[in-house]
Amino acid sequence: MALAPGVTTSSDAAGSGHDDAHIDAPELRLFVMALFFIFGGITSLNDVIIPKLKELFTLNYTEAMLVQFCFFTAYLLIGIPGAALVKKIGYMRGAVAGLLTMMAGCLLFVPASASAAYPLFLFALFVLASGVVIVQVVTNPLISLLGPARTAHSRLTFAQAFNSLGTVIFPKVGATLILGSLAGVTAASLTGEALDAYRVAETRTVVHTYVGLAVALALVALVVWFNRNRLKGETHDESSLLHSFDLLRQPRFAFGAACIFLYVGAEVSIGSLIVNYMQQKSVLGVTAEVAGSYIPFYWGGALIGRFAGSYILTRISPGKVLAFNAVGAIALIVVSAMSAGEVAAWSLLAIGLMNSIMFPTIFALASEGLGKRAADGSGIINVAIFGGAVVPLMTGALADLAGGHLAIALALPAVCYAIIAAFGLYARRPATGMTAEPPVFA
Repeated sequence: MALAPGVTTSSDAAGSGHDDAHIDAPELRLFVMALFFIFGGITSLNDVIIPKLKELFTLNYTEAMLVQFCFFTAYLLIGIPGAALVKKIGYMRGAVAGLLTMMAGCLLFVPASASAAYPLFLFALFVLASGVVIVQVVTNPLISLLGPARTAHSRLTFAQAFNSLGTVIFPKVGATLILGSLAGVTAASLTGEALDAYRVAETRTVVHTYVGLAVALALVALVVWFNRNRLKGETHDESSLLHSFDLLRQPRFAFGAACIFLYVGAEVSIGSLIVNYMQQKSVLGVTAEVAGSYIPFYWGGALIGRFAGSYILTRISPGKVLAFNAVGAIALIVVSAMSAGEVAAWSLLAIGLMNSIMFPTIFALASEGLGKRAADGSGIINVAIFGGAVVPLMTGALADLAGGHLAIALALPAVCYAIIAAFGLYARRPATGMTAEPPVFA
């Protein structure tokens, strides 16, 4: 079989110790890590937008969580079509399509602000998220293929660290630009034209932030387009969209996909509540801007944990590490819910450290042995990220039922982590009996 330059298999050299085919292109790892940084940062900005829109449109917690619902619903609707698109046009062109869709979503914030209508903001977030989904369909399997399968867990965790870097930087800047403009007057005290004018004026800070992102995304898309032919010899399984779901017949993959649903839901629920949680008098009782400055600590824990985890996962069974971190997250939720002040605040933020290795580890454990059906598996798992829409909405509803007591609402994320711990123990041994074929590079 003829191989294009930069593509190797274990047959190239006897006794190399490789048992898989992979792409030998180190410079592409920088490209993938840059994409992880971008979509991670943009996703985490929702944590800043939620308290902003909650105040402007006088929303309860359930209504405010519609931000996450609309954003993560894109994973349900776009995950499989996005995988089909990537299989048709390739990883690099797929990345360009995703980046341009993200840019369009950012620009939709302009008419949303001009009309001061909450539904239009939700639509803009859905379009933005659709682009994020396509980019994520590209990055997860591609980073897995950029090296031997035996180090996929570590490599994906390391790449996810750049995702975390984005989630640290973007909310820090966003809290200053977006939350810092909240005036002494509130939407609840205004009516009629005065209320409309206030909403238009206050959402301009959101518009300026996202228009700046649109410009940056356009530049990145241009760079990727000029390198669209860099990945030579790329082929994908030609199965139908519905055929992709037959992967759910494999118990390990199905359990892992369910845990992605629960993990993303738990992570997003906690991140979405940080500002309001810190504002509670029983916790810190600070302003929205000050509370927003704590968001990077949550995502920063994930950043530190992923760099450390990329090493730990080469020494300890990934399943055991996953179970340990999930139990740790539950313990921190209990501590935060049963305490007050600084202890309640920092124990909640420390959950980010426990989250650090969860997504890449669940993804890698669930996807072991998928081979050239990696794009299909990534599409299914991206559909499972829809948990980021469902669990936060349920958490918000639970908070409303509890009269705004957010500590009670944290019980739902705790249940999610308990199931993830069970998956870690279940998948602590390497996969066996998988039916998927290995990747092929022609």
